[in-house]
Amino acid sequence: MSQATSDLFDGPVEAAAGLAVYGAEAIDRSAPASTRTALAADDAARRLAEKDPTLWGPEAQDEAKIRLGWVDTFRRSRELLPQLAELQAELADLDHVVLAGMGGSSLAPEVIARTTGRPLTVLDTTDPGQVRAALAKRLHRTVVVVASKSGSTVETDSHRRAYWQAFLDSGLTEAEAGRRFVIVTDPGSPLATTANEMGAYVVLADSDVGGRYSALTAFGLVPAALAGVDVAELLDQAEALAQSLAGNEGNPGLALGAALGTAATTGRDKIALVSDGTGIEGLGDWIEQLIAESTGKTGIGILPVVVEGPHSPGATGDDVLTVTYGGALSAGAVPGNGVSPHLAVNGPLGAHFLAWEYATAIAGVLLGIDPFDQPNVTESKENTNRLLGSGLPAEAPAFTEGSIEVYAPAGTPGDLAGVLRWLVAGLGTEGYLAVMAYLDRFADADAARTRPALAEVAGRPVTFGWGPRFLHSTGQYHKGGPQVGSFLQVTGAVSDDLPVPGKPYTFGELQAAQAAGDRQALAERQRPVVRLHLTDRTAGLAQLLDTIRSLRS
Repeated sequence: MSQATSDLFDGPVEAAAGLAVYGAEAIDRSAPASTRTALAADDAARRLAEKDPTLWGPEAQDEAKIRLGWVDTFRRSRELLPQLAELQAELADLDHVVLAGMGGSSLAPEVIARTTGRPLTVLDTTDPGQVRAALAKRLHRTVVVVASKSGSTVETDSHRRAYWQAFLDSGLTEAEAGRRFVIVTDPGSPLATTANEMGAYVVLADSDVGGRYSALTAFGLVPAALAGVDVAELLDQAEALAQSLAGNEGNPGLALGAALGTAATTGRDKIALVSDGTGIEGLGDWIEQLIAESTGKTGIGILPVVVEGPHSPGATGDDVLTVTYGGALSAGAVPGNGVSPHLAVNGPLGAHFLAWEYATAIAGVLLGIDPFDQPNVTESKENTNRLLGSGLPAEAPAFTEGSIEVYAPAGTPGDLAGVLRWLVAGLGTEGYLAVMAYLDRFADADAARTRPALAEVAGRPVTFGWGPRFLHSTGQYHKGGPQVGSFLQVTGAVSDDLPVPGKPYTFGELQAAQAAGDRQALAERQRPVVRLHLTDRTAGLAQLLDTIRSLRS
């Protein structure tokens, strides 16, 4: 047994309601002064449980006042259960559930569906190929959940328009098409008005909960319930855990938050998220957006790195906190499933959601940031809107190699392998590399293989995100967090574009504008940005992976 795994058992396990956190005390002992003692002296656990908005300082107080509903939203969400049962009965003939949402509106339902084995099509892309494939899938049996807190999310509005047109083109009347939409949004949002005009079902969400903390609100529960999940069980699990969250002892949420904050302030400000294979599927992606968007601001933050498996490259490092997560452990099972983590978190999914939200808020106290705002998220959105109006900037590749056009800063090498070496060499001992793929995450799934391949070459943290999905997640950290990132953007040729009904642009043009807008936001910060454009997606991805493998020698 390694020293790290041994430390998991040297200290007490902090557990409540079936959720256990291993290793937190060892992290606390490693700090110059006990974080847990400081939090207890500040009465932080009780204050958070009672929704005290002063915990994060005077500058954060106004935002915190209207964003702490997640602490007990599981109680108010029970009021949704009769409405959800009625919806399930009314829409029983529509058994293909499509969720159109971004960030916090889509990631939690995806985790719930994957963990419970229920079918759910999540549409959180502007790639025309992926959108077209979704539209072609069992349209006659489809109900579309359109989820947007603000009601103005461009991706979600585009999906709504595309499905509305597809239903009409299939021969449905407007009334029949309206029945196939369930709109989840905040009271008074523009989308609520649109929903009424469409004749769609409307489920209003808890307005005192921010998007990334909304797993146990209507945003998480409506699509999951329509997909056949017993969502009341998730609420039961969260409520059972909530009883422990006001205390200084026996509080796994406090233990987890203190460990995250302590690690980040003592040199481990990257967190590798590794599934231990015990039944919680895809939670790393949800944790990633929660932590990155909540903590990555004012030049500081915690960078989550979602790792494919226990033995994939990138799970360890001098500045990396290795965390495994999963469901219930069998008697005598070793946390981590073969990994030697610093922390292991195991328990039911509903408790996981509340514990990680609570822990992120506690980490915010220790980092001295407001965990509820997202000051840099709008930059890429504004750039996108401007480019949709003015047109994309004229760009010429630095060179073309095979099926890949390479757009790189002046002075970089003139070959693909050289450019990749240049990116990796610039990471130093503190940097990270973010791979951002504006592609089809199903048809172009091989793009995700670049993350472990580059992590093996770089020996540094490497993240991977599908665009524009990551803009609602790690995009905040990229711009607001520590400016030590290097960025590899991958785009692809569009062979069969798709119009956005009622708009003067196509999905392909929207996707290209989003990629260009994000490049601009990163370049303005003087960060290294390389774009690889695949003129043939399949051949280009194979070429890219072969080139990365060649760097190992």
